[in-house]
Amino acid sequence: MNVNIDELMVREVMTTTSRQTFGHLKTILKKNRGSCIPVVNGEGEPVGMISSADFLQDRPDGTPVAKFMTEKVYTVPQYADPSLAARIMRNHHIHHVVVTDEKKVVGILSAFDLLKLVEDHRFTMKNAPDVSKKKKSGKRRRDELIESDD
Repeated sequence: MNVNIDELMVREVMTTTSRQTFGHLKTILKKNRGSCIPVVNGEGEPVGMISSADFLQDRPDGTPVAKFMTEKVYTVPQYADPSLAARIMRNHHIHHVVVTDEKKVVGILSAFDLLKLVEDHRFTMKNAPDVSKKKKSGKRRRDELIESDD
């Protein structure tokens, strides 16, 4: 496969800053049906991640993002091989990685985006052996064994 992350990633990425609030992000995620939002600094570099799991805890709507964001952000370069993203997701039990170019957020890649690779390379299964052929081949083996014992 000659595919890179750039061809699989989602380019329209919602980002936020650490000063935004829990209530604001809850509204944004619900409105846009998102499941994660990278937190960026003033230069557009990822400094944290907010996922739908972060909204399972009840917090006051005015709680700043900096108080509950995950500070460890897993990133992959825009033109890297998708296997790198898959390995990071699997090893760290995460569903999204932030795609960067020169340290700035340019996209996001989810496990579902990686599944496109599998979907595009479907395989066809051979037909199962005919039952009558199985029985015949089994008889031959038994007959051959009996003859060789004589």
